[in-house]
Amino acid sequence: MNYEQARFNMIEQQIRPWDVLDQDVLKLLEVVKREDFVPAALRDIAFTDVELPLSGAAIANKSQHMMFPRVEARILQALAPKKNENVLEIGTGSGYMAALLAYNAHHVTTVEFDANLAQSAQQTLRANGVTNVEVVNADGAQGWSAAAPYDVIAISGGLAELPQAFLNQLKVGGRLAAFVGGSPVMEAVLITRVSETEYRRENLFETQVAYLVAPQPSSFKF
Repeated sequence: MNYEQARFNMIEQQIRPWDVLDQDVLKLLEVVKREDFVPAALRDIAFTDVELPLSGAAIANKSQHMMFPRVEARILQALAPKKNENVLEIGTGSGYMAALLAYNAHHVTTVEFDANLAQSAQQTLRANGVTNVEVVNADGAQGWSAAAPYDVIAISGGLAELPQAFLNQLKVGGRLAAFVGGSPVMEAVLITRVSETEYRRENLFETQVAYLVAPQPSSFKF
């Protein structure tokens, strides 16, 4: 398996055509090795345009997947974390998105409800030399207030509606990306906190992702 050729094909055939043109993002997709974050049996299809199932999830009847590569790239481009910024991710999964976020951020706190996935992601991140990510095994349905406020929040799973708690944990000037709505179509949204009481919402694209494995509390209304 020629992983470098497969990576090149993913970037050129999936990522660029989906309006991901930021050179920093494209370069990052070359640097962070996606194949190291997928289950071993799926390494040869790590770059295909599918949601790859995650092995090790211990929660019954809950299928968890890595997102489409093009979706991960679009979210990363929209959030654009910077070297002095602190990031919260909800839904660690494999740890791949946390690694992408961490590359250009000061620190990432990533919260995973499933203990097996949290442990596996932590091991994979360490094995890949990612030292500025803290993996927390907890319920992130209301964010993670322990390290709030954050410059960037990435919610790597679907929500029927966006909980108010996430907005409260975002700094003024901070950005939040979430997948909001119901099956079969969700809206990927980017929310920027413009003041203590005001938020700006941008609809990025329509997609469908698995819901977060966590209770979903009362919600924020625009």
